[in-house]
Amino acid sequence: MTDFDDAYARLRDDVQCTETSALTSLGDHTFTPGVYCFNAAVTETNAVWTLKGGSSDLWIFKIGTQEPGALTGTGFSVLMDGGQACNVYWWVDAAVTMTTSGFQGTILAGAAITTTGLANPATPFNGDALAKAAVTLTNFAVTGCQNGTSNPPAPKHAHCNQGVGNGPEGCDPGNSNQGNPFRSNDELGGIPGNPGRKGGNQK
Repeated sequence: MTDFDDAYARLRDDVQCTETSALTSLGDHTFTPGVYCFNAAVTETNAVWTLKGGSSDLWIFKIGTQEPGALTGTGFSVLMDGGQACNVYWWVDAAVTMTTSGFQGTILAGAAITTTGLANPATPFNGDALAKAAVTLTNFAVTGCQNGTSNPPAPKHAHCNQGVGNGPEGCDPGNSNQGNPFRSNDELGGIPGNPGRKGGNQK
């Protein structure tokens, strides 16, 4: 339990967000490696999140960073495109409930985890399900990770280029996402040293 508590606290307190969203649902979405934070609860229905990257890349999702937040999925699938499921971590402030969903990564939940059925019965949940309360798996197969949870790796933090928001560094100093929490209005072709939208997306 001590290893879990340490890992849960480390992900909560020490891992900084590279992208933050106030949305409670994204629908189908592709994520490159990084730390994705959601202010409150997230509920997805019949959605696919694709994690696209290399075998050594890291994804961390933090749910409920500013207020109590649960992670709920129905017909929700998380797919790996080039990455490894054991390099994916889900820190959840409250409960996790998955129904007929396919999942990847290690869940560390602040309340109970309840899973019922798989999106595809032939495909197991790849990862670990760890919680401060009960973990209930019904008609669910799990392939666990071997790297444990006592010391989840922290992503490398790059310096933020003040001229181009939310570009390759994964930061957005000017809050230039124009309503889309995972995009900047100048990330398409912005040139370092030319603030705003000079040379970038003029739309």
